[in-house]
Amino acid sequence: MFSGLVQDLGEVKSIDLSSEGARISVATTLAGEIGLGDSVAVNGCCLTATAVDAGGFTADAMQQTLDLTSIGGLEAGSPVNLELALKASDRLGGHIVQGHVDGTAAVIGREQDGFSLRLRISLPAELSRYVIPQGSITIEGVSLTVADCGEDWAEVALIPETRERTNLGTLQIGTTVNIECDVIAKYVERMVSPYAPGSESHTDR
Repeated sequence: MFSGLVQDLGEVKSIDLSSEGARISVATTLAGEIGLGDSVAVNGCCLTATAVDAGGFTADAMQQTLDLTSIGGLEAGSPVNLELALKASDRLGGHIVQGHVDGTAAVIGREQDGFSLRLRISLPAELSRYVIPQGSITIEGVSLTVADCGEDWAEVALIPETRERTNLGTLQIGTTVNIECDVIAKYVERMVSPYAPGSESHTDR
């Protein structure tokens, strides 16, 4: 589990794509804290470290991961947001993030708003229902507050600190980003769906 608070802005050293998946090597100052088998969130995608050296780590991404995330679009030199798994004693400064990307979206708006940068992202219908104003959303592994939203979009406002510590400030219109919605919203939907009007369970009551 993660909190969506980026600990390091790493850099992709190499990524080898094949019909079986991808192997990605990342340079990071967090290398000394990573052990074999540890989980690392890379742009919000939970990957397992399969090799570690003094300068970084290597992880494998299966084809399903490449289909659901933007990982396959990375290249050598790409900046990536990195977060290590939470310890039980850590502060939960962001929100509950699993590193299980729900899907990808495109940046469709970028506008300066005072000292903040507002980004608007597109949202497919299957994800937009989990997003509410002032709720939480994870974009590229970063825990953010939803500033505004509509049926097929959401906006977030990036303070200078976020732009400096993550790769979000470099995003341009058209860029594809990883999205993870609030897991609590998904659980609530699952739990109440049998009681929705028209459902078989609701009709039986």
